[in-house]
Amino acid sequence: MALTQQFARVTPEYLERCHASALDSPGAVPNWDPPAEDLLDAGWAVWGLIRHCRVSGAAPATVALLERAVSGDPDGDVDFLDHDEVYDGFADPPRVLGATAVADIAHGLDAIDVGALLADLPASPAEAEAAAVHGFGPGFVGDVRAHLVEHLAAMRQFYREAAHRGW
Repeated sequence: MALTQQFARVTPEYLERCHASALDSPGAVPNWDPPAEDLLDAGWAVWGLIRHCRVSGAAPATVALLERAVSGDPDGDVDFLDHDEVYDGFADPPRVLGATAVADIAHGLDAIDVGALLADLPASPAEAEAAAVHGFGPGFVGDVRAHLVEHLAAMRQFYREAAHRGW
């Protein structure tokens, strides 16, 4: 079973419309449907990156930054998104990040030295599995390091654009 981490860039007004829809509809349907260009499916690579950071001794601030970028902040009134239309119930319900948090995360992601962060990561899946990087076993085909770099670059660009828009 493949797990993915999905991100959405939306305005506070969009969230308010979804909240109002959930309050007004019989099934509490939030009518969540952000434009495709404002969605990012990070696959499961982001969790492999966080796992690598934990086991490789990366700075705790880097691990915390990545976890916050992936998980959001616990505050924020988005319980209305805890709905089958939005969330599959597998892990924690959706969370939100305010514009200031998004800008801070974008800045932090841009400051990560990817080469240094992944320097000790073996490129092959077999070596990566031996190095305790979760999720990169024999079923993975390709260069693990390049895969993580690609996903981190996508996450950086996603956050940069959200910060630029003030979302």
